[in-house]
Amino acid sequence: MSYKRYKSEIALSKPEKVNIMSEYIAYYERLINEQGLDILNVKIPRDVFANILDEIGGVLNQMAIEMASEDGPVKEFLEANPLPPHMKELLLDDFRVFSLLLNALKQWVSAESQSTDRYLLGGTARATCREAVNKCIVTGEELGENPELHHPLRDGRPPILLSKKGHNLVEQNNQINSSANSDDDSDNEVWNIIKQIRTKKSQSWAQLREGCNAILTGSYNCRPGAKSFANVVIRDTGLSASDILEMLDNKGL
Repeated sequence: MSYKRYKSEIALSKPEKVNIMSEYIAYYERLINEQGLDILNVKIPRDVFANILDEIGGVLNQMAIEMASEDGPVKEFLEANPLPPHMKELLLDDFRVFSLLLNALKQWVSAESQSTDRYLLGGTARATCREAVNKCIVTGEELGENPELHHPLRDGRPPILLSKKGHNLVEQNNQINSSANSDDDSDNEVWNIIKQIRTKKSQSWAQLREGCNAILTGSYNCRPGAKSFANVVIRDTGLSASDILEMLDNKGL
């Protein structure tokens, strides 16, 4: 079976693209508030595809052996680009061909990945996102100059346009979560951020708890400003409402 590149059979108009991206971005903005920044960096475990990847590797092994020994353009390429005598003893021809195949595969994957990015929006992802959103859904601030496209999940869904600051927060999220588990306030960057927000907004720990519970349950049964307080903490720390409640529990607040 020959490879066939996926192409969408549905051609969306420009307004349709903008509308679908507006809904998509609003969807992720809600998920960030509910689950934290982890939702913007979801990956399927690599071992799920272990058998397929092993099969591909086996094909490359076999093709490398055949191409290195058979007359043809690959063998001619090796002969036209000889190695120094001593290195020739260390790098066998089939290994050299395998390396060339890997490089070709890498270029193929890059091209096909770019094609998947164009499946829904064509080549207009950045421009469409610009029209669909006027702020970074991670920081709540303007996108600013040179915003970056970020893929929350590599299953064909389009990327989201984030500000540089927002994109950096997503990339640093694992480190932030690690520091959130520290019991030492002096070394706990996240806890210090939360305390600064609390002081600035003149809110109590009870109001932060109320706000987080309201976000998780959809309840409106909280004091004025509590939900807003919780949303700011979620935005600035990358934690989810559940993470914040757990932190408050651990600190007895």
